[in-house]
Amino acid sequence: MKLGITLLNFGPAATPESLARSAGLAEALGYHLVTISDHVALTPDVQSQYPAPFYDPLITLAWLAANTSKIELGTSALVVPYRHPLNTAKMASNIDRLSNGRFILGVGVGWAEQEYKVLGVPFRQRGEVADDYLRAIKTFWTTDVATCEGKFVSFRDVHTAPKPVRSPHPPIWIGGSSQAAIRRAVRYGNAWHPLYVRADWLRDQALPRLREIASQEGKPVPALCPRIKLRLTDSPLAEDERVAGEGTLDQVRRDFEVLESLGTPYVLLDGYADDPQEARSHQRAWHMFATIAEKVFDLERCALR
Repeated sequence: MKLGITLLNFGPAATPESLARSAGLAEALGYHLVTISDHVALTPDVQSQYPAPFYDPLITLAWLAANTSKIELGTSALVVPYRHPLNTAKMASNIDRLSNGRFILGVGVGWAEQEYKVLGVPFRQRGEVADDYLRAIKTFWTTDVATCEGKFVSFRDVHTAPKPVRSPHPPIWIGGSSQAAIRRAVRYGNAWHPLYVRADWLRDQALPRLREIASQEGKPVPALCPRIKLRLTDSPLAEDERVAGEGTLDQVRRDFEVLESLGTPYVLLDGYADDPQEARSHQRAWHMFATIAEKVFDLERCALR
């Protein structure tokens, strides 16, 4: 099992220098992946949680590709309907090529209705749009001259070079915990990427449903690559009131044990507490990331200590 971390690409403490320094520190600690999040228009609902400045994820990852050498680089999660799929596919191909095959495309459908309205994208149809766009992106990546006919996007005879390094394309992680998101992961993803969930829910309910849907669709079961909310506490939290990654080191260790037993290839740690004040300093999150690397998980061996 490999561990990744989320970098804060928003708020007063986010600068080109801090982002490059953070990615370099994650690489030096031995983490295997860094990801950054996505918003395009900082409407009031977005700004209240993720304050400006907000660095574009794809442009920023291209910057980080030049400032790192081995750590993987991804989005968690790019809101697929916000951009024309040709633009997303082209930029992702370029980042994968520039980073020598280190790019992972984590995607979702988003939640910010005001942002959708500003961008002129139908919020109520965002799932349908995402499905259409994902088909187009995969077509672009896997053909030399791409043609796609869909409900929300159509194009013909588009040359696609440069191709991604990874074959047949960079990994696609599909975010979300709804039934529609799970089905989307089966149809279009290499991995299912749920956010902030309980470990026992994954084991007892979600993964059986994922396997059932894969069987219905006649497709392989996607890998489980969750993003968990890292919040270390001195005292234990009630088991029925916490999600994976929250609690004492012993509680977080047990979460890792469950995820490891489920065959999880990647776990992404999110140290942001959804408090805009925390976007002014990243020290708390980095203290937790270092503690996990020192006391809980041997990053070099990809195993629990």
